[in-house]
Amino acid sequence: MKRSTGREKLARVLRGSGDLITVKDAAESLGVSRQEAAKTLWRWSQQGWFRHLRRGVYARIPVDSLLQEQSLAEPWVLVPEVFSPAYVGGWSAAEHWGLTEQIFRTVLVYTASSSRPREQTIQGITFILKRVRPENIFGVRPVWHGRVKVQVSDHSRTIVDMLDDPSAGGGIRHTRDCVENYLASEQADASRVIEYAERLGNGAVFKRLGFLLSLLDVDEEVLEECRSRITTGNAKLDPALSCPRLIKRWNLWIPTSWEASHHD
Repeated sequence: MKRSTGREKLARVLRGSGDLITVKDAAESLGVSRQEAAKTLWRWSQQGWFRHLRRGVYARIPVDSLLQEQSLAEPWVLVPEVFSPAYVGGWSAAEHWGLTEQIFRTVLVYTASSSRPREQTIQGITFILKRVRPENIFGVRPVWHGRVKVQVSDHSRTIVDMLDDPSAGGGIRHTRDCVENYLASEQADASRVIEYAERLGNGAVFKRLGFLLSLLDVDEEVLEECRSRITTGNAKLDPALSCPRLIKRWNLWIPTSWEASHHD
């Protein structure tokens, strides 16, 4: 059975709610415990979908037609028309494939067009653009929205793109969660991730992947596949963070907050 995405769950709750929604309402709509519903509503409030009023009670924040399940997907139809050659990737692809339950208001697009600003707002939808060389548009799959075919990074390419640049995954912690969800999915394919990473040619991908996999219960053979491919020189686990501790096994600088989870 296909796992519901965070966006599908949000649409389900919104359809069954009025201006106010309680934890009890959300639990009934989602078919989960009140504790899990409370955590979900709090996370959605932090992402700007609801306003927390008092314990267990939230107000919905109007976002016009974006609240409808079909409309939530419609911004993608602009991608091939406006940004081609391009594909939807990073956090947007992770959300589409069910690798995360977080819901992002912006759409992340990898484009080989070099004449566009990094951020564009079209019809009220914000697109974040990342440059990619034409030869690096691989590992993508077509997704149809009506008659419009949109290229989206497949599960494995989505993970590789996040490891190539953790900001594409909404930061390294969210990227780690996506990696863990990927490994637990039916689409998990370590050999394909390694193949894509080699083709992309960024040695930091193997350093980050190897380190993250070392925190999980994975086959030692997979770790050695990463270990044998790491390059000389040190990289940061997340370039956006202060990373003062060096993990020599992976030639990787990590934040202090990650030390407790790693045993070198």
